[in-house]
Amino acid sequence: MTPKLSVAIITLNEEVNLARTLASVQFADEIIVVDSGSTDRTLEIAASFKAKLYLEPWQGFAAQKNFAIERCSGTWVLSLDADEALTTELQTEIHLLLSGQPTADAYLLRRRNFFLGRWMRHGGYYPDPHLRLFRRHAANFAPPARFTDRPVHETIAIGGTTETLNSDLIHHAYPTLESYIESLNRYSTLGAQIVIEKGHTSSSALALCYNVLLLPTLTFIRNYLLRLGFLDGREGLLLHLYHSTYTSWQYAKAWQTVRKSTTTR
Repeated sequence: MTPKLSVAIITLNEEVNLARTLASVQFADEIIVVDSGSTDRTLEIAASFKAKLYLEPWQGFAAQKNFAIERCSGTWVLSLDADEALTTELQTEIHLLLSGQPTADAYLLRRRNFFLGRWMRHGGYYPDPHLRLFRRHAANFAPPARFTDRPVHETIAIGGTTETLNSDLIHHAYPTLESYIESLNRYSTLGAQIVIEKGHTSSSALALCYNVLLLPTLTFIRNYLLRLGFLDGREGLLLHLYHSTYTSWQYAKAWQTVRKSTTTR
């Protein structure tokens, strides 16, 4: 028999994206949606696709996704963001994979990232592999797969072998500049926490200049020029310009947080 596949998705006000995501995983045996307080039509859309719906106050990305995984009953779990969708080719590939004898315990999915409606093919944004399909238990007596506990850019911790599938996952990331700038602000705040935890918060003027000016400039040169991001047109220019801004903001916010803590002592 084909092993059971569960899909795990976390949501918050995702009415624009969710129907597209759920429509692409209808071949799965079970769909788990964990919502953290949506006030739009997210819950209605989830119910219309017969998803199993759970309400859980926001605990952070990793904790929220782990809550969703814990409610899956399948042998395999496909963890998706609400703004992602499987191509028909990827749907077929996963179905055939699980119908046979999978040779790995976890699989990376290649992502096509869209920015302002354009597929970002260069600058390090493709194929952008992410580990999303995995056995809940890679081996007997092994702990279940879980996302690592970090503020942002959480990843799956799992034992066993890993391979990469051939077909693509579509990431409808940022349809507008406003949505990207809002995300830029939110993620740079979370990224600042990681910078602080790693101790990369020297208060010297020289270190601050490197972190908020030189490092973002080098990031832009690497991705836009050396990794051919300029081939993605005006959208590529804006994406790499603002991505370098993210690098600057997270270090500036980390410096500001440490500065406030030292001045209040």
